[in-house]
Parts: sequence; structure tokens; C-alpha cells
Amino acid sequence: MTFDPGGQNICGISIGVLSLESYFPKPPGHIKNPSSLPFTTTYEILHGITVPKLLNSPSPDMVVPILEAARRLEAQGVQAITGSCGFLALFQKEIAEAVSIPVFVSSLLQVPLAYQMTRAPVGVLTASAAVLTDKHIEGAGAQGIPIVVQGLEDTEEFASVILRNERNGMDLAKVRHEVLTAGRRLIERAPDIGTIVLECTDLPPYAHDLQRELKRPVFDLTTLATMMHDVVLRRSYSLLQRNAS
Repeated sequence: MTFDPGGQNICGISIGVLSLESYFPKPPGHIKNPSSLPFTTTYEILHGITVPKLLNSPSPDMVVPILEAARRLEAQGVQAITGSCGFLALFQKEIAEAVSIPVFVSSLLQVPLAYQMTRAPVGVLTASAAVLTDKHIEGAGAQGIPIVVQGLEDTEEFASVILRNERNGMDLAKVRHEVLTAGRRLIERAPDIGTIVLECTDLPPYAHDLQRELKRPVFDLTTLATMMHDVVLRRSYSLLQRNAS
């Protein structure tokens, strides 16, 4: 056994999550449900930064607590940092520059990859198309890529619970129906879409249903987190050796 200098309170954490403050359900598939991923995660809650606040009134005042939370995750020994909302793409650059480990706070970072895979427009399902701006796209490094955006701001259950924070309880069956309806509308509007990226971390629980319905590759934060885990924690391979004859 090699010498371990210690210095960490908790060990063996793969991914740290910058988490907005929210209390609605997080079913399996959500980044704030640890059972969603086959590796260890830990969380730093961004107290006072809610989904409505980040989407509707993002402010430079948010930067300091977000960066402090990112540094705390790094100090805990996580190997990479993600976020619990794709709209954190606004702060991707600042967070990545504030720590010395990889940062991928938005699933939108996969838009360039999705486009290069098919050279077809990328469909983006988002919590709210009305507030997804060029700054978010630029923050994810996806400027200049043909994308078609479909939001869920006009839904009933999803919008009232997640976008307006009117209550904590949520009918997951209704949300599933609303998400699938939004996906169908996206493809109806742009049948040439080659891939789909789910901006919102509340959508991965329905990614399987979306793929089955829309017949397209579907990217989300769980696919990105899994890739990043495999990048920062490579596993060893056993080499098969033939017996000398």
C-alpha cells in the first residue's frame, strides 16, 4: 500500500454538483437524485438561488456564492463539477476559471458534439425557450451551431411547479405527458433534427420515453456526467497474454 497523505474529510467522491435550492420531486434520472448515476456524487446547495431566480433574473451577485460553492467542492476532493440546471451555462467560464478541476455545469456543452455527429440541426428541449438566450448558448460554446429550441413554459404541471415554484408536489405522469408533447412539437417543427439535447435536468427521467417516441439520439446531463466520470477516473485494463509455445 502506498502512502496516503490524507487531508480530506470525505473520500472517494467522483462528481460534485452545484445545486439550486428547490424542493419539488427529483425522480431517478435527475442529477439531484444520487441513484441516477453509477458513481458517487456530492452536493453544494446554492441557498437562495432558485430556478425562477436563475432563469428570470440572473445577476452578477450570484457569481460569488457560486464560485465559493465550487471551491468547496474542489476542496472536498471531487474530480469534476457539474450543476443542477442547464441555465448555469451563463457562469461556465467563471466557474471553470475559479477551480483547477474540470467543470461542466450545463448539458448544453454537448450541443457541438451532437452537431458534429450528424451535421444536422440539434433540437434543444428546455425548461423555457423564452429565457434561453444567446448568452447561454455562448456560455456552452455552441454559438454558430444550428439549433431548434422547444420550451416547456406553456405547460401546466411542469411550469407551475418548476418554473413558477407555486408548490412542491408534482404529478410526474402529467409532467411526462407534457415533456413528450413538447418533444413531438419539436420534431414537427423541424423534422431534419438529427439529435436532441435536454437542457433541463428535470427532463432526463423521461429521456428513454423521448428516444422511443422521437427516434433520435438523446443527450442530457446524465450522459455528460457519465462521460466526464469516465474521463477523470479512467479504469485499468487487463492485458491477455498468450502462453509462449
